[in-house]
Amino acid sequence: MKKVFFCGLFLLLIQFCGAQSKLSWQGYFSFNEIKDISESATTVFAASENALFSKNSATNVLKTTTTVDGLSGQTISAVYYSEASKKTIIGYENGLMILINEVDGSILKVVDIINKQLPANTKKINHFMENNGLIYVSCNFGIVQFNLKTSQFGDTYFIGDNGAEISVKQTTMFNGFIFAATSSGMRKADITNANLVDYSQWSIVNGGDWSSVEALDSELIAINSAGYIHRFNSNTFVGFLQLPQAAVDTRAKNHNLFVTTANTVYVYNNQMVLSRQIANSQVLDNTLNFSCATAVGNQIFIGTKEKGLFTSTLNNATAFENSTPSGPVRNDIFSIDAGSNVLWAVYGDYDAVYNPYPLDSYGISRFNASGWLNLPYSDVYDAKSITRIYINPNNEKQVYASSFFSGLLKIESDIPTHLYNEENSGLESLKTASPDYVDVRINATAFDKSGNLWVTNSRINNGLKVLKTNGQWGSYSMTSISDDVGEDNYSSIVVDRNNVKWIGTYKNGVVGFNEATNTFKKMTFGTDAGNLPIADVRAIALDAKNQLWIGTTKGLRVLSNISSFQTDSQLKANSIIITEDDLAQELLYEQFVTSIAVDGANNKWIGTADSGIFMVSPNGQETKYHFTINNSPLPSNYINDVKINAKTGEVFIATDKGLVSFGGIATGANDDLSNVYVYPNPVRPTYSGTVKVAGLIDKANVKITDIEGNLVYEVTSSGGTIEWDTTAFGKYKVASGVYMVFISAEDGGETKVKKVMIIR
Repeated sequence: MKKVFFCGLFLLLIQFCGAQSKLSWQGYFSFNEIKDISESATTVFAASENALFSKNSATNVLKTTTTVDGLSGQTISAVYYSEASKKTIIGYENGLMILINEVDGSILKVVDIINKQLPANTKKINHFMENNGLIYVSCNFGIVQFNLKTSQFGDTYFIGDNGAEISVKQTTMFNGFIFAATSSGMRKADITNANLVDYSQWSIVNGGDWSSVEALDSELIAINSAGYIHRFNSNTFVGFLQLPQAAVDTRAKNHNLFVTTANTVYVYNNQMVLSRQIANSQVLDNTLNFSCATAVGNQIFIGTKEKGLFTSTLNNATAFENSTPSGPVRNDIFSIDAGSNVLWAVYGDYDAVYNPYPLDSYGISRFNASGWLNLPYSDVYDAKSITRIYINPNNEKQVYASSFFSGLLKIESDIPTHLYNEENSGLESLKTASPDYVDVRINATAFDKSGNLWVTNSRINNGLKVLKTNGQWGSYSMTSISDDVGEDNYSSIVVDRNNVKWIGTYKNGVVGFNEATNTFKKMTFGTDAGNLPIADVRAIALDAKNQLWIGTTKGLRVLSNISSFQTDSQLKANSIIITEDDLAQELLYEQFVTSIAVDGANNKWIGTADSGIFMVSPNGQETKYHFTINNSPLPSNYINDVKINAKTGEVFIATDKGLVSFGGIATGANDDLSNVYVYPNPVRPTYSGTVKVAGLIDKANVKITDIEGNLVYEVTSSGGTIEWDTTAFGKYKVASGVYMVFISAEDGGETKVKKVMIIR
């Protein structure tokens, strides 16, 4: 017999309060893939992959809860709202539970199931059922009791044969018994039995694989994995109706039973007479996949896998309205680009060896002050696997999207206008055994200072292309730097101030190209060939001091001076050696670097494949931040891309489980002091943040004094913004009053004076 108690020794309830909790984060999540829903008398609660939203049916108010608020980035598998306790319970595939208290807004993480010594794939939470203040948590190993009042676990029931672990899909209470739909039989036990931890107290009602069981007033209904609906006749379950598809969700609400299959929702009354049948084509189209359905009052809510939550009136479900918060198409965002007033995101991807198959057709998303705009596949000329998006730095309304199969897409004023491919441009398809097969793999793009667009075209001889301002295309052969250009791919490209193009490659390290002299040079693996740790380069970035930062699949390197391209026959990059625990070691040793971005203060934001994101000082010697899922709202430690809004300093971080941003202050420096401003101004008593002085030139001296001229703060700017914590040199909060901000250029040639009022 197995008897397991989740006792106090192992109970760990974690109030969300990461080490970085005072920092400014924003979430930009997709809510389109609905995993589960629950409801109160007035509100529906919908769980997407790793976020939650609710809609009040009376007020139509939408509320979202994400990792920024304290949720986990792990995948949600179940959600339940307890009307009695005013708490929402969220279950995850890894066994994590999170409780949200509606009364005080607190969020509690419960890790007991995660810590249980069981195989990881058995910890998934499938369903919550409440009875007399206890929640019965159905998991892939059995059933666990959880007390909502004390937030403590009770007994664990291993109800398989001989006490074995067994996957429990759903439980319900009926006539004093708890019924459990499992992968190995429908099982029941007397709820008043004090020894339910004894597997022998659980009897098998029916054999087979069951997906659900639900009490519907005086009826007990169960559905097996084949979609056959049964009713209980006091002794056994008797089948009476075969669904065309397997049921993915079954729940009783308001004397109705809602049975959801992939393409149809069936609504039965409490006599099991079909009253409504709603096909996916009635909601949107026949490509839509349903995941769950429920009702709040006279409104029916249907969750989908692709388009979020739909609602209509229950008695006349003909006109459906989408009730999903706006957001990107999906959370696995592969690449982004940020302008001063806009953010773009794409979803196409490729694996570690640059294989884009299976090809996808997710389209493109844009976010600005007016919200999200999602351009569907049909609007982007059917371009598949779009892997990069690039804003013209001289014209924010012009954007180029790279398809790793279909070519290069041009977008103007949010409208796709042209797809460059092998038929209408200098772009080329890779060569295959079939001469009719077309596969134009475009990835990295960059503008030079003359406004020409440079494009990488993978797995062909002429792998470097340029679209000139006059509309003509040019091509440059990569055969001089690669023995097998037909197998090489290109991750990134930047153009330096000398107009040299630097290209990150899969098999040849970093390649530099001087158009004026038609010269190629490269840095690759080995101390005599460039000193990269490996030839596979995934990210490159130029900083404010003419240094090229290089991220590979096995670490970081820096080319200390890009002008060495003109003078050195063999370019050589170096590692950054730091001291940690009194030991000299290499910064980001052996780390898979996925992205590098440089902020306005020349700090480097470095994304990795499994360790989150690092922000290091301009020379790399100091790690100022290291954000992971454990100390920040990052939904995943796998960083796909990082981009920075140079105007605001906001750092956008795209992961495989969602997009978040960090409110940095390192903005780009201005040319003069004509646009300096202070915010917020005035500083009101309720404000707890810092005062920013923005619009600065680099290395400006900023002095802040009280009205009598007493100095309370002084700093030299790095980039375009500084912040003041409203203290006198960090000692104490300054008093209410008007404070003078004196700004001067490094050479004293330009000055500016501003005022800020502080109200305590």
